[in-house]
Amino acid sequence: MMGGGGGGQQQLQELSQQLQEIQQQVEMLEGEIDDLETESDEIDEAIEAIETLESGSTVQVPLGGDAYLRAEVQDIDEVIVGLGGGYSAEQEQGDAIETLEAKQETVGEEIESVEAQIEELENESTQIEEKAQQLQQQQMQQQMAQMQEQEGDDE
Repeated sequence: MMGGGGGGQQQLQELSQQLQEIQQQVEMLEGEIDDLETESDEIDEAIEAIETLESGSTVQVPLGGDAYLRAEVQDIDEVIVGLGGGYSAEQEQGDAIETLEAKQETVGEEIESVEAQIEELENESTQIEEKAQQLQQQQMQQQMAQMQEQEGDDE
C-alpha cells in the first residue's frame, strides 16, 4: 500500500511540472498577441494618416532615438509600403491603403490563431488540474484507510 502513495506523489509532481510548462507557453503566446495588437494599432494609424494627409501637409518623421524631423508631404500618391520579407514598394494612396488593410486582415487572423492555441492550452491545463485533484483525493483516501488499519491493529 505504501508504494502506491509514493508513485502518486511522483505523478502529482509531474502534473505540476506540466502545468508550469503550459503556463509558460500561455504567457509566451499572450506576449505574441500583445505584439500583434501593437502591429495592428500601427497599421490602423498608418491607414488613417494616408487617408487624411494631403500633398503639402507637414508631418513629423521619426529618425530613431526618439528624434523627429518636420517634413512636407510632396505627393500623397507616392506612399512606400512594406510588403514583407524586407521588401517595400511605392504605391498610390488607394493601393497603399488596400495593402495595409490586407496586412491588417493577416494580423487579425494570426491573433485568432494564437488565441485558439491559448484556449487549447487552457483546456489541457484544466484536464491536468482535474487529474491532479483526483490523485490527491485518492491519496487522502489511502491515508485514511491506512490510519484506520493502524487504529484497528492497535486495539
